[in-house]
Amino acid sequence: MDTILVGISSCLLGNLVRYDGAHKYHSYIERTLGQYFQFRAFCPELEAGLGVPRPAVQLRRIGANIRVVGVKNHDLDVTEPLRQVGEQQRFWLEELCGYILKKDSPSCGMERVKVYQDEIPARNGVGVFADYLQQHYPTLPIEEEGRLGDPGLRENFIQRVFVRHRWQQLNARPLTAHALMTFHSRHKLIAMSHDQNLAKELGRLIADVRSDNIENIARRYVVDLMACLKIVASRGNHVNVLQHIQGYLKTKLDSDDKQELVETIETYRQGNVPLIVPLTLLRHHFRRQPDAFIDQSFYMTPHPAELSLLNEI
Repeated sequence: MDTILVGISSCLLGNLVRYDGAHKYHSYIERTLGQYFQFRAFCPELEAGLGVPRPAVQLRRIGANIRVVGVKNHDLDVTEPLRQVGEQQRFWLEELCGYILKKDSPSCGMERVKVYQDEIPARNGVGVFADYLQQHYPTLPIEEEGRLGDPGLRENFIQRVFVRHRWQQLNARPLTAHALMTFHSRHKLIAMSHDQNLAKELGRLIADVRSDNIENIARRYVVDLMACLKIVASRGNHVNVLQHIQGYLKTKLDSDDKQELVETIETYRQGNVPLIVPLTLLRHHFRRQPDAFIDQSFYMTPHPAELSLLNEI
């Protein structure tokens, strides 16, 4: 498998870069995800020249603006150095397939970062570097380490990382209309599991691709696809996709196998078994009764089985 490059807040890998000289090592990220991703560790506060140790900083509303200032000394304002850091990293940020950020950080927090005003914090801020990433790389999968503890959010992020990696592979060679349509075909069911209306719009967009508009279509497609996949797939949408896949077997299974499949999907719909159960049964039937479209669909194997991501959703 080609290298899947993922950016990460340096402290999450155990590097001693926090303001107090400590770290926030996250074992799942390094020991599990590190088997599949190559991490590019980065600390924007360190890169901005703030040093280790350094005065702790916070987001503070000053007039109409939000600034990054010292916790103890509000005259210490490091907003501009932190803003400039992102632009200085473009040469490697553009190569990433994803980014894992440190929650609650005034530089790296993705959401709900404390913003102080009159010493009263409101959890409605975004870290300066995190905001730069979201504004300049809208198709980049971004997540916080704390949210990776949620099975649905974890699977969603990792799935998007693999999709972006495959998109990069597609664009590593001259893009053709056929290649783009094949890419969509292989990801169509995944998109349906996230949002069926957006999936239909993606299909209509791809239907218009020609050699003279392919660059424009491709730019629009990846933005819309990644926006669709950012929506966490619901159990109901998964059921619709499973039933859609079941339709490819309607003339190939006997009555007992059909009934077992119907009951298994219903058991999943009720929340009594995880997604891996109906998917495993479907894989079994398609090994015996192959179908070219289903065999090529990444919905059946969206990421390495060893990650066990489908066992908890």
